[in-house]
Amino acid sequence: MSIRKTLSLPNIELSYLEWNQGKQPLLLLHGLADNALVWSSFADYLAADYHIIAPDMRGHGESSKPENDYTFTSAIADLEALMDNLGWENAHVVGHSWSGKLACIWATKSPQRLKSMVLVDPIFIWKMPDFFKLTFPILYSVLPFLKGMGPFADYEEAEKQARQLNQYQDWTPLQKQVFQASIEQKPDGNWGSKFTIAARDGIFDEVMRVPGLTLPVNIPTLFVQPEKGVNRQNWQLKPYKTYLKNLQISKLPGNHWCFMTQPESFNQTVAAFFESVS
Repeated sequence: MSIRKTLSLPNIELSYLEWNQGKQPLLLLHGLADNALVWSSFADYLAADYHIIAPDMRGHGESSKPENDYTFTSAIADLEALMDNLGWENAHVVGHSWSGKLACIWATKSPQRLKSMVLVDPIFIWKMPDFFKLTFPILYSVLPFLKGMGPFADYEEAEKQARQLNQYQDWTPLQKQVFQASIEQKPDGNWGSKFTIAARDGIFDEVMRVPGLTLPVNIPTLFVQPEKGVNRQNWQLKPYKTYLKNLQISKLPGNHWCFMTQPESFNQTVAAFFESVS
């Protein structure tokens, strides 16, 4: 079982889950609008051999939610401060969706901090044209996982919406727990996501503005390609194949959240990768 802890930094409090049984450092980074609990099945599976940390990224979950500063630089600084506090020189890093791009940027800037990385269906690895920002309001309204932000009149309405989303498609006990950890009642009585609009806007702007891969990276990397994920075409994989010089690609069943919807195959595949690079 995990224990929730908080690291107080000068400008932010970073909440995280810790599985402290094994010795090898492993850092698990959730995607946009999610929280650290999404990794519970995977972390439980590996807990005996790894010292596992899964933070709520700034703007998410129980961590601080500043009105601005959602740059990759600040997010990486949060993670390096967390690692320093734990006495970790480096770690295996798993990044999902938006944080998969973050991991690539981190590996380019500070490769000594990553023993290996697992990119779980990462998004928007390129720098996007400026005019694309005009489509943000449309994206916010149509991206399914953002539909869970609310506001909702009551908890029942929020749960009804959540059960239509891909990450909660089976409504397993873990999926229900993740959803309940992601939502709260607001001061006006409505219900909505703990993920804030300021974080949504700031992260989207940064994801579109900053390229994810610009230099060769030699860190052992596993690209997890779910059969119903967002990376289904060869052209989407081209930048990873170009820049990641020690790359493996594994096609797995499931959707963008395959670690929650098809945990058995995900857990086994990633565990085998870690064994191969250790």
